[in-house]
Amino acid sequence: MTRVAIIAAMAGELKPLVRGWNRDSRNGVATWSRRQGECEWIAGCAGAGVQAAARAFEEIERSGRIDCAYSVGWSGALDGRHAAGRAYNVTGVIDAGTGERTPIAGAPGECWLVTSPRVAGRPEKQRLAADYGASLVDMEAAGVASLARGKGIQFFCVKGVSDGIDDWLPDFNKFISSNGQFQMARFIAFAILRPWIWPSLIRMRCKCNDAAESIREMMLRELPGRSHESGRLD
Repeated sequence: MTRVAIIAAMAGELKPLVRGWNRDSRNGVATWSRRQGECEWIAGCAGAGVQAAARAFEEIERSGRIDCAYSVGWSGALDGRHAAGRAYNVTGVIDAGTGERTPIAGAPGECWLVTSPRVAGRPEKQRLAADYGASLVDMEAAGVASLARGKGIQFFCVKGVSDGIDDWLPDFNKFISSNGQFQMARFIAFAILRPWIWPSLIRMRCKCNDAAESIREMMLRELPGRSHESGRLD
């Protein structure tokens, strides 16, 4: 049995991919699974940041050995070459905290990604691009890569771009709890009193949906157990 762990931050990043899969929730980690023949895919999310990603990874590992791990989900673009709404195969990940770089063996090689402890706005994106030469930024991939490397597990990364280099974002960091949960009720209360930000939020939501669909398409082409003809599980 080949078991593939798919780690994301939020359920919305996985929604198109896991449609119709078996859903469960354990120890604060939402999981979805699907088995076909000798392959099993298990997707999990526990919130934003490397600690939440580690909780999702460890929860999936409780039910059996992991043979391959993917970090998937939304990311911000650090240059104009990577369009919002599209997914990309990541060549390697960089930990902004330590500077450690993890090349991904066998990756098609479209771009490098840097993992930051915070949601990056425009000034932070410019700094990260200059400091690390990366094209994308997220909050989890370097943590998953480190766990996989320490356990001798093959690691891959597929990221969909939710916001472009020049897109305006509110400070989402104010609405992420210490355990990585996005506090939606607080954010809605904030946004509803600021109608001038609604158009930007609507555009971002559309791009997030497009990016999640693009992640699904890419994953179904690449993961073990899919049909080579249809791009779906057999």
